[in-house]
Amino acid sequence: MKIVAFLAVAMLAACASKPLPPDWQLDAKGALDGSVEDYLKGHTAAAAAEFRTARTATTSTGRADHVAQVELVRCAAQVASLDFDDCPGYAALAQEATPEQRAYADYLYGRWEGLNVALLPGQHQSVVATGQVAAVADPLARLVAAGAAFKAGRISPEGIVQAIDTASNQGWRRPLLAWLGVQVKRAEAAGNAQEVQRIRRRIALASGQA
Repeated sequence: MKIVAFLAVAMLAACASKPLPPDWQLDAKGALDGSVEDYLKGHTAAAAAEFRTARTATTSTGRADHVAQVELVRCAAQVASLDFDDCPGYAALAQEATPEQRAYADYLYGRWEGLNVALLPGQHQSVVATGQVAAVADPLARLVAAGAAFKAGRISPEGIVQAIDTASNQGWRRPLLAWLGVQVKRAEAAGNAQEVQRIRRRIALASGQA
């Protein structure tokens, strides 16, 4: 995969009609991708440092909408992990955000009533109508959709299982523990002691306590 990426960059460099993206874009994307991955794996300090790098690279443009996009990507990873802080970094820039960004922020935080779904990324549009996340192909987008549906009060038991399986398959510890926490609370509410113990054993294992 890295070789393919390197070849793609080399081909772009050789084509005068398709110049490479400016350095700030490359710097921001690399740092933001690393930040999201580290956050999902539970590496909080590394994720925060990489996010600062991505945000600094983006602020060099003086474009609020570019910075808002970086903030929304971080908040989407948090929503995937059921960490809802109302995205204060984005909120400070919301007035100058694009309509698509404002719609996505509303989607992330469960403000679905009256939401213009046509402004959302295609893979998220059907989630608002159905509350179902299984059809979302990308693993991170599926977890984001599940988190948004949870915030909106639209998540199904099947959606919770799909979120757990997605996080587990990717080795993303933070969202896995968050969704297992939801599952154990549901088992407790149902009075299913055997299921509670099973989930707690899995939580202990994922936490490195077993």
